[in-house]
Amino acid sequence: MVAHDSEAVHDPGAGSGPSAVPADDLDRAAAVFAEVRPRLFGIAYRMLGSVAEAEDLVQDVWPRWQACDRAAVADPAAFLATTATRLAINVLRSARVRRETYIGPWLPEPVDTEADPHLGAERGEALNLAVLMLLERLSPTERAAYVLREAFDYPYPQIAAIVQVGEAAARQLVSRARKHLRSERRAPVTGAEQRRLLTAFVAAARAGDLAALEKLLAADVVSYSDGGGAVRASRFPVVGADRVAKYVRAFADRFWDGVDVQWATVNGQAAALLQRDGETFTVLTVDASKHGIGPILWMMNPAKIAAASAA
Repeated sequence: MVAHDSEAVHDPGAGSGPSAVPADDLDRAAAVFAEVRPRLFGIAYRMLGSVAEAEDLVQDVWPRWQACDRAAVADPAAFLATTATRLAINVLRSARVRRETYIGPWLPEPVDTEADPHLGAERGEALNLAVLMLLERLSPTERAAYVLREAFDYPYPQIAAIVQVGEAAARQLVSRARKHLRSERRAPVTGAEQRRLLTAFVAAARAGDLAALEKLLAADVVSYSDGGGAVRASRFPVVGADRVAKYVRAFADRFWDGVDVQWATVNGQAAALLQRDGETFTVLTVDASKHGIGPILWMMNPAKIAAASAA
């Protein structure tokens, strides 16, 4: 379960103590929770970049909802979203310490958004893996404000109340986050073009075609491999079109031997599921702009590919 701070998730308008509500009200409470649950997971996943942590966090919201004085809660969905967001802020603060000791690059956990349509049902913002990586560089409060505004279109007064700042400060948090993303990420290509470039990259990588790889890559491309110390993977990002092309060509023969490629929609965009003997061992995604393929993400950590390999 996630760590939490009771003060951080206290809602002064919610009341406390289960004795204030009849026991038979728990069925209605469970129905409300089930209805809001997909949004809670969507908030938690976008903030944490981890399916397991997001699921744990949502489970941690339930006993708080069960125990509170629900008769005093005017807007149950707002109460539950507030609780989930504040818990996620606390988790992010502790996650930063854990990720500093992570073996190799830490990448967000990919999710098959065809199998879990709720995740992108409201708005698909802040779901792309490259964006989730950039959000890691924001403060937990900035990330919360950005996710609430961009992914769920929360009004600024509500964002301010959730993250416990004034409305002007909430607007500033979202503005800073937007500026950071604009400065770090070029305008993406269409979904069809992204899939075309990914398909071409897979073909060139499998063939070890250096010229084709160099043609596809942006000059400042970065290749990230997340093995989590569980499998063999590069522990450092590889930077630059020339280096990345040579790096991909160098392991072409052994890496692609016996590999089947299945295509899926992961975090709202095309992804290649690389499989041997029917088992996915890598989820490969790319982020692209008019300059070519930018970040290349090789998710190879077995503990982090299950949620994307059901396609």
